[in-house]
Amino acid sequence: MATLQDIGVSAAINILTAFIFLLVFAVLRLQPFNDRVYFSKWYLKGLRSSPTHAGAFVRRFVNLDFRSYLKFLNWMPEAIRMPEPELIDHAGLDSAVYLRIYLIGLKIFVPIAFLAWAVLVPVNYTDDNVSIAVVTANVTASDIDKLSISNIPAKSQRFWSHLVMAYAFTVWTCYVLMKEYEKIASLRLQFLASEKRRPDQFTVLVRNVPPDPDESVSELVEHFFLVNHPDHYLTHQVVRDANALAKLVKKKKKAQNWLDFYQLKYSRNSTVRPLMKTGFLGLWGKKVDAIEFQTAEIEKLSTEIASERKRISNDPKSIMPAAFVSFKSRWGAAVCAQTQQSRNPTLWLTEWAPEPRDVYWENLAIPYVSLTVRKLIMGVAFFFLTFFFMIPISFVQSLASIEGIEKLLPVLKPIIERDFIKSFVQGFLPGIVLKIFLIFLPTILMIMAKFEGFTSLSSLERRAAARYYIFNFVNVFLGSVIAGAAFEQLNSFIKQSADQIPKTIGVAIPMKATFFITYIMVDGWAGIAGEILMLKPLIMFHLKNFFLVKTEKDREEAMDPGSLGFNTGEPRIQLYFLLGLVYATVTPLLLPFIIVFFALGFVVFRHQIINVYNQEYESAAAFWPDVHGRIIYALIFSQVVLMGLLSTKKAAQSTPFLIALPVITISFHLYCKGRYEPAFIRYPIQEAMMKDTLERAREPNLNLKGYLHAAYAHPVFKESEDDDEVESNEAFETESVLVATKRQSRRNTPLPSKASAPSSPSLPEVRRDSHQP
Repeated sequence: MATLQDIGVSAAINILTAFIFLLVFAVLRLQPFNDRVYFSKWYLKGLRSSPTHAGAFVRRFVNLDFRSYLKFLNWMPEAIRMPEPELIDHAGLDSAVYLRIYLIGLKIFVPIAFLAWAVLVPVNYTDDNVSIAVVTANVTASDIDKLSISNIPAKSQRFWSHLVMAYAFTVWTCYVLMKEYEKIASLRLQFLASEKRRPDQFTVLVRNVPPDPDESVSELVEHFFLVNHPDHYLTHQVVRDANALAKLVKKKKKAQNWLDFYQLKYSRNSTVRPLMKTGFLGLWGKKVDAIEFQTAEIEKLSTEIASERKRISNDPKSIMPAAFVSFKSRWGAAVCAQTQQSRNPTLWLTEWAPEPRDVYWENLAIPYVSLTVRKLIMGVAFFFLTFFFMIPISFVQSLASIEGIEKLLPVLKPIIERDFIKSFVQGFLPGIVLKIFLIFLPTILMIMAKFEGFTSLSSLERRAAARYYIFNFVNVFLGSVIAGAAFEQLNSFIKQSADQIPKTIGVAIPMKATFFITYIMVDGWAGIAGEILMLKPLIMFHLKNFFLVKTEKDREEAMDPGSLGFNTGEPRIQLYFLLGLVYATVTPLLLPFIIVFFALGFVVFRHQIINVYNQEYESAAAFWPDVHGRIIYALIFSQVVLMGLLSTKKAAQSTPFLIALPVITISFHLYCKGRYEPAFIRYPIQEAMMKDTLERAREPNLNLKGYLHAAYAHPVFKESEDDDEVESNEAFETESVLVATKRQSRRNTPLPSKASAPSSPSLPEVRRDSHQP
């Protein structure tokens, strides 16, 4: 069991590591040749250019102004200085609300820590249960236990103070969450109201279009919406299975990059032609002229791309039963996206279209009927991943302990028994081992989410984040609290009665406080400080800049600013909410460590959002209900744990008063869900009409069809858009007409269909199939 000395050693190591990371970053960001790495967002916005210095050649690469090094921490106040409205304009609402999660952590835990240290720590420390247990029962304990609830004997009247504090912590947490929910819902509505015109405001994604023997999918979609939305339907684009074409295009781009590399290499030394091996990854195979080989490969891929594009154009099987349907107004799109389109609720399913850069095109080609099966498969796979993953974690963590190392390598016993080495092993090693094991988990969870068939990057990240949170709860929290593999935990839980489970967890939680303190310092202090260094993007940029960059455009493409990574960042934050709420009444010593995490994370990520990250999409904070819900679940779990812990302490008088806390918390959650959540899942018709009215007044001659006609064309088609399409110059149409139908029956037509003029409100699409027989 780690002692205060072990915690001190771990704190010193992690504080030193974090300081070194921040110091190295402060120096690297001042160097001109790193400017594109640490200020990439400004370059992408076109608001910053490469720093140039007249005079010595070295000044182009190294900052020789020594006065600037004296202010190496200036980036911290600069990161905080930008007001939130300006931050929203600069980086988007998603980024601003993500930062508010860190602020919420500070708002919740700073007052809670003050109360806990003012009330609970003296109450715990002034008793002597731990000292008595060490003498009479030969129990191993540390000074940390004297600050926790473990130091209070059974049936003590002191437990009333923990009960009162539990109510105070719950009320304060709910108050902060309600105010934040109200604020963020208001910010979302303001953002949507003030946002510039975007294609997704006018567009819905229609899935599960029923097959029709008489009409193609494109004709069927056009006919259905002209009949059922005659005054608002504008245009549509069917979804085509272009995954094979996208792979070819990606392969060609990779070959082009290699060709550029070899040509640049040859230009630097024209006496030797570059050679390469044709085998796997260039490790073996026949040696050939690299430039000639890549040129031939590109020509071959260009032919295959043209052939595949032609096949997609002419093959009806490449058209999926889905389409992006656009309307003349936001009001029309809102009505369609939020209503049932047919008597059969499984057909003509509509949802808001993701913004074009948020679309995950690979999954649009998945048949809708297979999505349920895919989700079932991934649900089972995630269950086994969660429980089997605990086996290697438990094994390696057992080796990362004093007993484990001595058992595996007895010869090291004299060394690791030394005070400093022992403190290092107990206070630092378990946390870093767990951190290393979790490195590959986000990638695995993202692959699982993609297999499930989500159609937008934002929904993929939210799904992966939800599973990451569950995984952290089971493996990092419960797995660390209760010793043994997860299946053993599951087996013991099954054999226990339901009322014994909270007692089991409640007894184990105080004993694991030291482990979580070390984990917070490794992951939340050193880990956050390491984030700002951006070591991998820094190395990759300089490698690309040296080997591949020939033009300014190449240099811009070499930048890898990254994004928030909601699927990894948000579950990590939620783990700290869970730890803080659980240990607030049990071991308040944990709270200052969590507060440092939230403060450091806020400053670091604010800097990254302002200067570095280029967010892939904008969902207008659609993830917030998930964030709110997980904090509520953590709060309820902390109440149940305290209830179980007090029951083991035989606090029969005070324990029943805790039963009301989960009821109050759930009621509060249901209130917030009904009052504020609709702003995140529905778009008010009133807001849509207001924006439409203002837009018509400001731009009465807006050519909306020209704006929308290719917005949702697959990216691989847009590359040849100039060759294959003629942009429409038609004016915004005010009336729609019914299209001629080839249908022989009227089984899906709610209104009589009559022939119309050959013209249609819908433009010819990219690879339009309406001319097919």
